Amino acid sequence: MKQPLALFLLAVATATALPAHAQLLPQQGAAEGKQPLDRIVAVVDEGVILQSELNEAVRSVQQQYASNPGQLPPIDVLRRQVLDRLILMKLQVQRADDQGIRVSDADVDQAVNAVAQQNHMTPEQLRAAVEADGNSFAAFRRQLSDQLVAQRLHDSVVRDQVSITDSEINNMLASPSYKAGEVHLAHIQVSLPAGATAADIKAAQDKANQATDAIKGGMDFHAAAIRYSDAQDALDGGDLGFRRMDEIPPAFADAVGNMKAGDVSPAMRGPTGFHILKLIEQRAPSRQVVQEYHARQILIRPSELLTAEQAHQKAEDIYSRLVNKHEDFAKLAKENSKDDTTANNGGDMGWFMQNDWGSTIAQHLGELKDNQVSPPFQSEAGWHILERLGTRQSDRTDELSRNQARQAIGNRKAEQAYEDYLRDMRSSAYVNILVPELRDPNAPQPQKSS
Repeated sequence: MKQPLALFLLAVATATALPAHAQLLPQQGAAEGKQPLDRIVAVVDEGVILQSELNEAVRSVQQQYASNPGQLPPIDVLRRQVLDRLILMKLQVQRADDQGIRVSDADVDQAVNAVAQQNHMTPEQLRAAVEADGNSFAAFRRQLSDQLVAQRLHDSVVRDQVSITDSEINNMLASPSYKAGEVHLAHIQVSLPAGATAADIKAAQDKANQATDAIKGGMDFHAAAIRYSDAQDALDGGDLGFRRMDEIPPAFADAVGNMKAGDVSPAMRGPTGFHILKLIEQRAPSRQVVQEYHARQILIRPSELLTAEQAHQKAEDIYSRLVNKHEDFAKLAKENSKDDTTANNGGDMGWFMQNDWGSTIAQHLGELKDNQVSPPFQSEAGWHILERLGTRQSDRTDELSRNQARQAIGNRKAEQAYEDYLRDMRSSAYVNILVPELRDPNAPQPQKSS
C-alpha cells in the first residue's frame, strides 16, 4: 500500500530532531502544472500566505486522519488551526532571515536523505512517492529548508539564555520529583497572547472549560486536543511522550503527582495560558547498568602529504604487521596513530559505552571478540585499526542521572525561553487575515506599525 505523504512529513521531525514547536507542516505547494485561481488569505509582516498553501496543508492533515476523520475538528476550526501554524512558521523564517540565518542546498540534501532513510527509501524513491501523491518535490524541499531554518533560529535564541549550574543539577537530583520517575503525558493548551487582557483571559478559560466538558462527556483526549488545543502539537493529539517528573513545570507537578494512569486534570492556569493534562502511563526509575568496552585503536589520517589511497595502504601494512608479524600494538600506535587523545597511551581508549566513539566504531566494536584486531575500516576521520580488549557491566546510574538532569533542566529552560520568544514575536508581528471566516473571533484586529 502506498504510504500517504503525511507519513513522510511526520518522519522529518524524528529524522532531523526538530523541536516540538517546529513540527513539519503538511505540504505547502501545489503540484507542478496545476495553477488554480489563487488569492492571498493572510499578510504576515512582509510576506503572504496563499489560499493554495492553506488548501494543500489542510488536505494533507485530512489525509493523515483519513482512517479516523472523526478526530478532526470542524473544517472551519481545522482551517484556522492550520493557518495559525503556517503563520508561525512564516514568522520564524522571516525572523531568521533578518538575523542572517541560512541553510545551504547541501543541508537540505542531507535532510532529504534522512527522510528517505526513515521511510526505508532512496532519495529518488522518496521524490517519486511525493510526486505520486500529487505534490511538488520542490515545495517539499522548501518546507524542509524552512524547518532547518526554524531549528537554527531556536538554537540561536536559546543559546545565550540557557545556562545550567552544578547547584541546579544537585537540587534536581535531590528532589522528590526526580526520584518519582517518568510520566507519559498528553496536553491541551489554550494560549494567552502576550499582555493578555481580562477579556482574553476569560475567552481562554471558557475554551478550556469547553474542552474539559467535552472530555467528561466522552470525547477522546486525543480528539479533544486536535479540536481545542492551540499548541503546535495539537494536530498530533497533544502527545508529550515520556518526561521525568522534574521536567514538568512546578505549577503542574503536584497535580500530576496525585494522578493515576488515565486521569485528566482540570484546566490549570500557567504562564502561557490554560493547560489540561492527561496521565497516560508512569514508570519508576531504575538502576542503569550498561555494557562497557575496553579497546585501543590506530588511526591513519589522510593529509597533504598522505593521499586517501596511501592512508588506506599504510593502514593495511600496519594491520599485516600486527596479525602476521605479531608486532606490539601499543608501539605501533605511538609511532603511527594520528588520534591525539589516544596515541601517546598506545592507542588505549579506556572503558566506554559502545556509541561513545561514534556509530562507525560502535558497529565494528560489536563485531569483534575480546583480543581480536579488526581489519582497517574507514570513517570520516580516516582509517582505523581497532582491538577489543574486554567488556564489563558497569552501573552508571549516578553519571547518567547527572547527564539526564542537566539535559532536563536545559530542555525545560529552552522550551520556556523559546515559547516566550514565539509569543512575543507573534504578538508584535503584523498579521492580517483577509478571509473573515479564517479569523479567530477572539483575536484583536491587526495594527500596522508606523
